[in-house]
Amino acid sequence: MEMERKVMARGDRLSDLPDSILLHILSMLWWDSKEVVRTSVLSQRWRFLWKSVPVSLDFESPNSYGEKDFIASTNRELYYWRSCQKIRSFRGSLFRYDNSYVKDIDLWVHFATKVANVEEFTLLFVSDNHPKYELPNFAYKNTLLRSLILINCELKPSGSVNWSSLEFLSIASLNLTDNMLEKILSGCPNLEHLELDCVLGISRLEISSVKLTYLSLKDYQNKNPDFSPLEILAPHIKYFELLGFCDEIRLRNVASLVSSILCSSFGYIVDEERNSEAENGYLKELLHSVAHVEDLELGPWGIECLSILELKGWQSPPSSRKYLKLDTALEQSDFLGICSFLQSSPDLETLVIEWYNKKRRDMLSRYTNEDEHIKRFKTHNYNCSLLHLKTIKIIDYDGPLSGNKSVLPLVEYLLKNATTLEKFVIAAKFDGVMCLRIMLKWHRSSKAFQDPLRMLSCLFVLTIFDSYYLY
Repeated sequence: MEMERKVMARGDRLSDLPDSILLHILSMLWWDSKEVVRTSVLSQRWRFLWKSVPVSLDFESPNSYGEKDFIASTNRELYYWRSCQKIRSFRGSLFRYDNSYVKDIDLWVHFATKVANVEEFTLLFVSDNHPKYELPNFAYKNTLLRSLILINCELKPSGSVNWSSLEFLSIASLNLTDNMLEKILSGCPNLEHLELDCVLGISRLEISSVKLTYLSLKDYQNKNPDFSPLEILAPHIKYFELLGFCDEIRLRNVASLVSSILCSSFGYIVDEERNSEAENGYLKELLHSVAHVEDLELGPWGIECLSILELKGWQSPPSSRKYLKLDTALEQSDFLGICSFLQSSPDLETLVIEWYNKKRRDMLSRYTNEDEHIKRFKTHNYNCSLLHLKTIKIIDYDGPLSGNKSVLPLVEYLLKNATTLEKFVIAAKFDGVMCLRIMLKWHRSSKAFQDPLRMLSCLFVLTIFDSYYLY
């Protein structure tokens, strides 16, 4: 009892701290804004302190049932959050939009863009069924917004757009026209990062802004009556991603590009023979467009096409790339395309190969059988000298070490040609000791590893048995 009286006599030391320190403590609860509010019950000193803490609001409907109750509950909660002096971000998510929700969603948008003046705003609807929510015109005038993510919304500004501080824009699952997209981009003079995911209706994307350096295009589908490819003119873009299933695009001007990810799948709705010819021609044009980039990532579709083109005698254009990442099934039929591609990469310093364990399209089977692929790989002289290759990583490999699908022939090929190799990493789900013993047999045929001691100092074999990724 005596101890309790002494503590009470000294008062609440935590509440005696300066406001700046108390606000810093409360800011540590950024992951749960409601916890910040609950601190008001600690003492009279804390009662209104929560209002000065920057918070992030996240309202996500748990499922498609009871969404009306969820919306009503969110609206009531927003009434109390009006007292907060700084709301950093607002995220609203519903499974499905209905026209009866329009006033409620307008309220969310108004709260985020006009009342709270958030820097980050996300509005998404999981289902892409019609109708879609149309962003109200008042939302197109905001000079504080820095990040905007809109999924399954309609963008139809009747006047000009003024998102003068916007740096990040991601829009997904909507129809746009070339003029509408041009109007939106013209209203974002400070935009740096643009993501277009499943955006339909555009046939030309011209980006003249010097500040916009990152462009991501995913699941682009051509809905133009004449099936003309999407033209991209972006002379100042430095980073470009092409992901998902995409119809044909043309990179007309990407002179400043330094890094590119080409991990899309592609196909025409025509007969198989014409389809393959079109795909191969499309890949050749893409590779010509990005031959100057320093960092390149190529997906399984591109590697299959490369193997077909190699069989036809085509050689990829010389490049200045220093980093190359390949997502591949690592079957020996892929080795033709991989080695052919390495021939055009004389300046390569880092090679990363990630195992891609998904169903292949087996385009190569229409040209030669698997035994012919393997025989050609073993007998063909690629005349490839990787003089600058210092690092090789094979990650997430879960395939066999013997037989026609073994990765070892490719590893042996790399060891023979990478004459200045310093590090070789394999992250795999097999017996690493057995793999090490096999590779030790190759040290005499590898110029880089003629000295066994040097090989052991440079070679790293990592055995993993769970879902771990090494980058």
